[in-house]
Amino acid sequence: MDLPVYFISDIHLMLKKSDSEVRRQNILFQFLRHVKESGGTLVINGDLFDFYFEYKDVIPKSYVPFYHEILKLREAGVKVHFILGNHDYWVRDFITETLFDHTYSSDISFEVNSKKFFVTHGDGYLSWDTGYRLLKGFIRSRLFMWTYRWLHPRMGYVFARWISKKGEHYHHSDEYNKKITDEMAIHAQKRIAEGFDYFITGHYHQAKELPLNGGKLLILGDWLSFFSYAKFDGHDLKLHFWKHNEAP
Repeated sequence: MDLPVYFISDIHLMLKKSDSEVRRQNILFQFLRHVKESGGTLVINGDLFDFYFEYKDVIPKSYVPFYHEILKLREAGVKVHFILGNHDYWVRDFITETLFDHTYSSDISFEVNSKKFFVTHGDGYLSWDTGYRLLKGFIRSRLFMWTYRWLHPRMGYVFARWISKKGEHYHHSDEYNKKITDEMAIHAQKRIAEGFDYFITGHYHQAKELPLNGGKLLILGDWLSFFSYAKFDGHDLKLHFWKHNEAP
């Protein structure tokens, strides 16, 4: 991967274009243009969309401005990698062949400048997520996706808007956030013991950087409230917070 390597997660682009959503996307597009100017690689670590379901000949038109920004990034030579999250798993060839350079359906690992990365969206990792893991297996099954695609797209997206959480669910207490961090640190320590330098996760809507046994756990935050991202410059991986109208 070309340097620098940027990581973002949990953007949750909304199907409904409210004024606040347009403002939020404009901030995101500022960041993407910054990446375009700096060059390198962008890794989107899941939940890019609040809901995405791709039919054979239908994609969500609400996201067209974002599609345009990504294609401009790629035209500039930036490689864009997309790890599917629990909100946007149901993709087809537009995502995998047209929009992104590489799309992954599960955790990935890679090495850059002798540093080893383990990257996961993070859903289903918590010990108390047993019910969710069962649900995840069902909604990601070929049977579910085949059945859902028999719905007319208009009906499919009516249902999508109903189940979409719109972001308010993601605010947790400090105590609950600490419980999540402690458990994810256990997973990170296992990977660091295997030789990884960095364990990167999204999903949990907290922005945190935690040194662990010579390695690092990094929880990426989101683009709903934190506007956070990580950057690997070839030497170290650090968490940053995007500022409105930040210069490239």
